[in-house]
Amino acid sequence: MLMAEDVLLLLTDDTTGRSLVDGTRRDIAVAGAVIAELAAAGRLEAVTADGVLRRTTLQVVPGPAVGDDVLDEALARVGAGNGSPAAVLDRIRKGLRERLYARLVERGVLRAQEGRVLGIFPTSSWPAVDGLHEAEVRRGLHEVLVAGRAPTPHEASVVALLSAVDALPKVLPGTGLPNRELRARGKRVAEGDVGGEAARKAWEAVQAAVVAAGTATAVAAASS
Repeated sequence: MLMAEDVLLLLTDDTTGRSLVDGTRRDIAVAGAVIAELAAAGRLEAVTADGVLRRTTLQVVPGPAVGDDVLDEALARVGAGNGSPAAVLDRIRKGLRERLYARLVERGVLRAQEGRVLGIFPTSSWPAVDGLHEAEVRRGLHEVLVAGRAPTPHEASVVALLSAVDALPKVLPGTGLPNRELRARGKRVAEGDVGGEAARKAWEAVQAAVVAAGTATAVAAASS
């Protein structure tokens, strides 16, 4: 599965089919996973312009199609205008969640469930049908963050994304660790090496954008 699908599954409650965090943070993390996967594949690079402002943009590295419709569409969206990590993140996340949920339903991993609140407002949820893959991913994260095993690059990126939107305590409850310690361990993993030099630069740029977007969402929610 794509990293974005792993992140989406982890952020979706298996029983209720609803997001464990607010929808904006979920969508930001999922879009960040797409960018991280493209960067790791060498198809996105972070370019910092010379000058006083030193503006960083994410740009497509020419090459053949990736072979996954979600990743190839994301590349096309980036290539339509490149842009800052935050702008690329916003461009990619439009419609991404719905598309990934539909793929997971088609594979029999989730089921789509429609309902109404107060009999008026339509709602959608995606309870788990086959949780084996998600359980394996979650077990790996537990080994990394609780048992101290060295993460794979994929696991490190997933931890970094979940950490950036402050979702680790929700995704890994019952570890026996205080939430503060779990967050601290996630941050240490996020600060580690998640790939080669080019991938690292692109990842650092998108991670900063994910953190900034997630923080802005949290501040807005707290002030409302």
